[in-house]
Amino acid sequence: MSRIGKLPITVPGAVKVAVEPGSVKVEGPKGRLERTLPSEITVRLADGQIICERPSDDYKHRALHGLVRSLVANMVIGVNEGFTKHLELVGVGYRVAKQGDEITLSLGYSHPIKFKPPAGVTIDVQDQTKFSVSGIAKEAVGQVAADIRALRPPEPYKGKGVMYRGEKIRRKAGKAGKGAKTTA
Repeated sequence: MSRIGKLPITVPGAVKVAVEPGSVKVEGPKGRLERTLPSEITVRLADGQIICERPSDDYKHRALHGLVRSLVANMVIGVNEGFTKHLELVGVGYRVAKQGDEITLSLGYSHPIKFKPPAGVTIDVQDQTKFSVSGIAKEAVGQVAADIRALRPPEPYKGKGVMYRGEKIRRKAGKAGKGAKTTA
């Protein structure tokens, strides 16, 4: 049995789950999510828990078992609590500002970058260098955060760029750190 796939998913009281063959619909206080699932994995609702079962120990079925369980669990958590990714800007002159539902990033380029998040994802700006991406779909939140980070990924020499809050950047020594040669 898959270690992840065999774990039952507990459904909180505020969340409603509708299981149909090949799809799952989850509705909670934060919103509603729907997902089509592989037909090989059986998903059923029993005693306030969602249980995922596979038909055999075939390699493909074992791989899908844990995947489906994780996807459904993320849907339940998303509609109940939501997901958030915190980002920060490091660098002189790097700034973020919110204008309506889009953000404007100053990342050291010759022009400011405007970024509009897709539907279901919101961006909250705490101050000029700290902001967070939040929503109910874990994949969408992670993808938007990765897209923003890709605009100016952190570089290893000065550590400047867009990074996840708490992320450690491995620093490299520059030319001066290699060992200066003196001529006499």
